[in-house]
Amino acid sequence: MLSKIIQYSLDNRLLILFLAVAILLMGAYISQKVEVDVFPDLTAPTVAVLTDAHGIATEEVERMVTFPIESALYGATDVRRVRSSSSAGLSIVWVEFNWDTDIYIARQIVSEKLSMLANQMPEGVSSPILAPQTSIMGEIMLVALTSDSLSMLELRNIADRQVKLRLLSVTGVSQVIIMGGDQKEYQIHADPLKMRYYDVSLEELISATRALNNNVSGGFINEFGQEYFIRAVGRSVNVEEIGNRWSRSGKENRC
Repeated sequence: MLSKIIQYSLDNRLLILFLAVAILLMGAYISQKVEVDVFPDLTAPTVAVLTDAHGIATEEVERMVTFPIESALYGATDVRRVRSSSSAGLSIVWVEFNWDTDIYIARQIVSEKLSMLANQMPEGVSSPILAPQTSIMGEIMLVALTSDSLSMLELRNIADRQVKLRLLSVTGVSQVIIMGGDQKEYQIHADPLKMRYYDVSLEELISATRALNNNVSGGFINEFGQEYFIRAVGRSVNVEEIGNRWSRSGKENRC
């Protein structure tokens, strides 16, 4: 067989030279269009689902968060494999689809399945979200903030307002998830004896708290050819001022 190929090539030199030049030119043209990647993506179309379960232990995250999400995604169209990872306060579920599945269709399928779980998540657990469309081979880095003088609350504020924004501005970084630390909040410590004395129920306290510390728009007025916007500024970061506003609103409600 090999002898016949060599003999045919010798008898048709011009044809063989023409084909060699054509293949060389075609290869040079295609090489200019091929995307070069040091680490080519060899994984099937994959959609990652992230769920923030702040303050919940790993075992509870696996049982109450990860397992329901996996159960809902197993029967999705064109799904070939579902993998997951549960840690303290975070659940990650990877859904792999068939090789010929379009990634945008895959994300739509996962979104439709997750919409049915909106009311099934435990209290304090945020709704599952889809991670940005990136390669599963992307490296995940863990960065820790420590300090000898700052509190956990101050470190969390620095991570939320400075570190996260700067990391997201770096080319190639698609998502930053912050775990740990103390989140800033205002707490109202209700005294049952005082509430009973002033005839204030817990429902009234919760209702007044929800209506507190909000800015309200009042439209605008026209005067002397100019428009003046009207708004009621009720938002405050002063604890004493928030307490005074609640006490004033409570007296007005009782009157």
